[in-house]
Amino acid sequence: MMPYSNFLSGAQEYQSEMDNANSGLEGGDDSLYYPVRRTDDTALIQNRFHKILAPITTRSASRQIRQPPLIQNAEIFSRKERDAMEVVAVIDFETTGLSPDHGDRATEIAAVLVRDGKVVDQYQSLMNAGVHIPQFITELTGISNAMIRKAPPAADVMREVSNFVGDTPLVAHNASFDRKFWDAELGRIHQNRQQEFACSMLVARRVLPQAPSHKLGVLVEFAKLPVVGRYHRALADAEMAASLLIHLETELRRRYKLRDVSHELLREIQKVQKHQLERCMERYQRKSATVQ
Repeated sequence: MMPYSNFLSGAQEYQSEMDNANSGLEGGDDSLYYPVRRTDDTALIQNRFHKILAPITTRSASRQIRQPPLIQNAEIFSRKERDAMEVVAVIDFETTGLSPDHGDRATEIAAVLVRDGKVVDQYQSLMNAGVHIPQFITELTGISNAMIRKAPPAADVMREVSNFVGDTPLVAHNASFDRKFWDAELGRIHQNRQQEFACSMLVARRVLPQAPSHKLGVLVEFAKLPVVGRYHRALADAEMAASLLIHLETELRRRYKLRDVSHELLREIQKVQKHQLERCMERYQRKSATVQ
C-alpha cells in the first residue's frame, strides 16, 4: 500500500498542476466531485458506442436500470446531413498522470459530436494500456486497476474512436493536455492526427472574462449549465465541455449577430489577446459577409 504521505503528496501535486493548467486566472474554488448519479462501468465497457437519444441501459446482477439521455434536446442526423454542416468532436481523456512524455497513459476516452448547437453522437470507453493506476488517480477519477483489467486494449479503443471521429475538427477543455494524449495514443497505433484542436478554456477566457475562473466545473456553474455526471470521468467531462461549447457559440452569435460560429473562428479567438477580441470579430464578420 502506498504510504499516506506519498499518496497525499502525489494527489496534491497532480491536482495543483491540473488546476494551474485549467484555470490560468486566479479565483474560484473547484470541488473535485459533485453529488450526481453513477453509472455501471461494466455496461460502459460493453456498450462503448451508442447513440445519444437511446436511453443508456446499465445492468447489474440483480436489476436493470434505464437512464435518460445525458444531454437533453439531442438530435440524430443522417450521415449525409451530418456531412453537409460542420461537426466538431469534443473529447476528454482520463489518464494515469500529466504527460505521455513521462510514461503516463490514457485510461478512458470520450468523444461527443456537436453539430449546429446539438449533440448528434457520442463514444466512450475505458482502455487498458497495461500500466498501473496510482492510488491518488483512482481517488480523483474513480477509475481503479480492477476496472481497467476488464477494459478493452488501448490500441483497440484508439482505432475505434479514431474511426468514430474521422477528420472532424477537435475541441477539448484545456486542449493542450488532451492533444498530447490523443497524439501519443494515436502514435502507438501508427496513426497521425490530421485535424486541429480548439480549446474551450481559452475561448471562454475571451468570451466569459468575468467568470471566477476558467476551470470546467466553475464555468459550468457560472453559466448555469447542467451537471451530467461525475467530474474527472471522460464522458461526463466531454458532455459538459460540449454543453459549454454550445453556450459559448450561442453567446458569440448573440453578441456579434453571427449566423454560425466555425471551428476556425474558435481557433482565432483562442489565439488573440483580450484587447484584440473585437478586432478579431470584425475581421471575421467582414470575411463572412464577403463569402455570402
